[in-house]
Amino acid sequence: MAAPGMHVGQYLHKNCRLLLANLEQLWSTRTFIGISAVRQQSVGVAKESPEQIVIPRKKVWSKEAVLETLASTVRRDPTAYPYQFQDDPYLAPRNFAEFKLYSLSQESGRSAAKYFINNYPKFFTKDFAEPHIPCLMPDTVSLRIDEVSEEALKERISLRKVKAAVDMYDQLLQAGTSVSMETTHDLLDLICLFCDRDPVQEEGPKMEDTESAGEVRKRKGRFRRSSDFLRLTWRDHNNAERIFNLLPEKDARCYSALIRGMVKHGAYTKAFSMYTDLLNNRLTADVHIFNALLSAAPQVRDKYIERWDLITEILNQMSQQKVQPNLQTFNSVLKALRRCGSLAKTLALQTLSEMKALRIVPSLATFDHILAIFYKPGMSGQVKSNILQEIMLVLEGKPFTCQDPDDVLFFSSAMRVCLDYKDLELAYKVQSVVEVGENWRLLGDYYQQKIYYSRFFNLLCMMEHIDVVLKWYRELIPSLFYPRYEDMRDLLQALDTDSRLDMLPAIWKDIRNFGQDNKSELIEELLTLMARDEHSPEVQESFAVCALDVKSVFEGNTRRPSVEWSTPTLTHITCLLLRANKIQEAWEMMQLFKSNNRVPSEELFEDFLCVCKREGSAQRAVELVQLSAAFCLQGTPSLVKRTLADFDLSEDQRAILSELEIVTQTAE
Repeated sequence: MAAPGMHVGQYLHKNCRLLLANLEQLWSTRTFIGISAVRQQSVGVAKESPEQIVIPRKKVWSKEAVLETLASTVRRDPTAYPYQFQDDPYLAPRNFAEFKLYSLSQESGRSAAKYFINNYPKFFTKDFAEPHIPCLMPDTVSLRIDEVSEEALKERISLRKVKAAVDMYDQLLQAGTSVSMETTHDLLDLICLFCDRDPVQEEGPKMEDTESAGEVRKRKGRFRRSSDFLRLTWRDHNNAERIFNLLPEKDARCYSALIRGMVKHGAYTKAFSMYTDLLNNRLTADVHIFNALLSAAPQVRDKYIERWDLITEILNQMSQQKVQPNLQTFNSVLKALRRCGSLAKTLALQTLSEMKALRIVPSLATFDHILAIFYKPGMSGQVKSNILQEIMLVLEGKPFTCQDPDDVLFFSSAMRVCLDYKDLELAYKVQSVVEVGENWRLLGDYYQQKIYYSRFFNLLCMMEHIDVVLKWYRELIPSLFYPRYEDMRDLLQALDTDSRLDMLPAIWKDIRNFGQDNKSELIEELLTLMARDEHSPEVQESFAVCALDVKSVFEGNTRRPSVEWSTPTLTHITCLLLRANKIQEAWEMMQLFKSNNRVPSEELFEDFLCVCKREGSAQRAVELVQLSAAFCLQGTPSLVKRTLADFDLSEDQRAILSELEIVTQTAE
């Protein structure tokens, strides 16, 4: 009820203000998707007309609001398979080789499905989805316009059919039909982007078009990445140049398409000639032309100072033509400075200062170029620079989006610097930036992500306490990357450094799961650590079980190809079995020495004889002496004397030993 003397409108107006204030306080304590935009709109209206309150009649939610809200309440499960393999856990890869096979199989399946959807769309009439995701919808690749017209040309350009678009353009010219400048721009962009060839769809271009015969032989049998298919060479007098020369009027956009295409496909000198032609026609270049020329500058000059002089000249012309630089401009300059030797460090700092003066915010690619300039491979012994520390102070706690194709290289380069300088604190700072928001997406593809986490894990194994190492081991492997042979070896060395060898059997299970049980060096490293010292009976029992599992790998009882026995491997396994009082299994290992033409050490025979004495196994002791004589070991007479003195032997056993003693003395 309104207070006495207060108008009803004033009463409502006051309470609306209180309601809005309460809503503002409520919204500030909870997180709703899209609510800040509504609040800003309300505040803006209030500023314009402070006496008018506009309350939205309806709040429009995005279709993904519920999914995004639910996703924000959970974290990544380190024990789960990577998300791309969760459809079929049975076939989920256990190691990098299986990952590559699985990934190629998935991509092959997608290509097959896309082929049928695109070529037989009449069988797939249901194209609705909720929410609608355009990139997951079938692409229309069949041509629908057959007559010669500009609309048909636009259709071929939109479908990225380069040859068909060029043919249609020629037909239009022959028919006397003029083509609009906008469509001509799009056509030139298409031709220059794909280097006058149709883009690769289900199969790559012919090898002879992209690589020489020697390169083919080098790459035979090696996995080829998709980027390899794009290494095309700009050909003289191609369709782009022909169409460009046929144009009655050429504007800066036409020059921009050709210059950028020439730079992209390696025709650097022709690109600068085309830029000179542009200036002669009294045209003004755009920022994209200058960015392309800056990236091509190191390719047309040999000396460092000449390269920088050319870069300076391009920047001066950019200033004279009043073209405003952007982020790509400075990134191109820094990328070119990476090939300017000793001049680069001073000039790179000047470039950063210029960016700051123009209020251009650097991207991760900017800092990656800075790292490449200041940190060269093999510099770890020199005076350490503080560049990376200063970069991390700028990046700390900030989310990033991809603004440059080279943004995905920064984190891997930063972790390489941390590893070279053994700077664990700095590595943690880099990892903390990766964990902010969705910065992990800027780690790049799986191969780059693998390099980053492998470097981080290597540094942890060298510098961190083993409990922290094991924590990160469970967090990173295998949900984020599959370890290499070197990664598991580093982990074994970390366990040895902190005297946690009791964890070796568990690590061996992981080694088998990761498909690295065919690495002889890794197996020998594991067995050496287990057999080096004696431990408690419980630990020795677990070591013996692990040794028997290793034995099964060498015998080829698994899917993986068996590895060859070595003398240290046979010795370590036998020693581990003896320490666990597994005499029969140890005796079988002694027989393997003979069948694999390996000679056991005399110390191993002495240890075996001690176990036989402790167990009271006289017959096994006699057989052991016979085996030593068969290997013609110099310690056989000593074994005979110990066996005769320490064991309760039968007459037949004593006769056998006496005969062996005579034979060995005669041989000496």
